[in-house]
Amino acid sequence: MSEAISELVKHLITFFKPEDCDSMTSLIDSMPIITCAGKNKTGKVATEIATKGYCSTKNMYYFGLKLHALAFRREGTIPFPEMILLSSAEENDLTVLKREAADSLINRNIFADKIYSDFSYWGNKQQEQGTTMLTPVKAIKGEEPVITQREKAGRELFSTAVSKVRQPIEAFFNWLNEKTNIQRAMKVRSTSGLLVHTMGKIAIALIYLIF
Repeated sequence: MSEAISELVKHLITFFKPEDCDSMTSLIDSMPIITCAGKNKTGKVATEIATKGYCSTKNMYYFGLKLHALAFRREGTIPFPEMILLSSAEENDLTVLKREAADSLINRNIFADKIYSDFSYWGNKQQEQGTTMLTPVKAIKGEEPVITQREKAGRELFSTAVSKVRQPIEAFFNWLNEKTNIQRAMKVRSTSGLLVHTMGKIAIALIYLIF
């Protein structure tokens, strides 16, 4: 069942892309799918794929999965997913993107959170594939204070601009959770059940978004 639903999601993403999608601009982020929450809790469900992780946005430790969405920007509305990925909660977002999708992204501007920042890696991708990763500016370890102070205003302006562009991906996750309550998977009792819960609710949301 979970495999059939996953194929349905891929079909919806591939064949029902809205005409107003900006194919040159993508937004990316992740959200937790929670089977249980709490710093000292140990998950007992779907342990083949679910692990313990930390969500900085919610300041919360949890057990479960991460749902990653790479989405096309759409002017004035929530973005449309180009790719939906699942990973264990403990996996780093940048690691998942590098492993699952980065090589397929050609001639693209991607707006993301700081966790996706890797100057060397994305510098090479820009030369090889024309792909530019834009994130808020991370503090540079060991940088001279005088340089930090001199660059502060420019970096803050750039970071604010990037955050404004990427905000709709957060709106997409909020919309997805409001429509389906996808984050709450506390009643799931098996690995297949967790996959059906997650991909089934994504499919329902996509059908609502498309039609």
